[in-house]
Amino acid sequence: MLATVELFTRTGGIILSRWGHFLAGITWIGLLWYFNFVQTPSLAQFEAGPRVELQRKMLGRALWWFRWGAMFTVLTGIMILGFQKNFDGNYMKSGPGLSISTGILFALIMWANVWLVIWPNQKVVIANADRVAAGQEPDPNAASAGRKGALASRTNTLFSIPMLFFMAATSHFAPVFDTSKGSHRGIYYIIVLVIAAFFELNALGVLGGYAPSPTRKFLDDHRQTIAVGVGIWIVLMIAWQVLFT
Repeated sequence: MLATVELFTRTGGIILSRWGHFLAGITWIGLLWYFNFVQTPSLAQFEAGPRVELQRKMLGRALWWFRWGAMFTVLTGIMILGFQKNFDGNYMKSGPGLSISTGILFALIMWANVWLVIWPNQKVVIANADRVAAGQEPDPNAASAGRKGALASRTNTLFSIPMLFFMAATSHFAPVFDTSKGSHRGIYYIIVLVIAAFFELNALGVLGGYAPSPTRKFLDDHRQTIAVGVGIWIVLMIAWQVLFT
């Protein structure tokens, strides 16, 4: 009986994993944009008392949905590729394969930032809020932890812009391009990797630490972050058009 139900076939696996991917992705990126476009700018205008209360009572819950949204977005994405057998044959050399690979690279960096940078540092911030509310001395490491988490979060925000485009372009844009030349694919991947590495190392403090600087100025203003994210997309689109047209 179950074998005749379409949802229990490979086709059903594809649509269910896509559905889960959409739900988890909306949760993840929606909260990412909420943190960066709404909460962070607003908190800067709060007085200390209300800010501490918000960090204690809301931030932990929001971060739970945030980090597990990221986890299930990645897991369901892997399921999609598996059900569609995209790891077989020459798919990854095609236009759609190249496009989805670009999106996957940015998404995996973003996932790593969530679990290895943002969440560990935000735990310090939340614990500090509890200390302050209990009348104890603030944790001297809380400010630096907040800064590290904020830089990674803003970097995820700018990565999300090209990431979402190339995820969507896989089916609706990339198939019309000629990606058959291995040398052109290699040049494209080098461009993508250099861009991703620069912005990620900048966020991790490898390039000049965590203090405000010209290379991090755009991470201190969400509007500039958006502009840089669009700029990354423009550079990659120029490379794509030149190499694969």
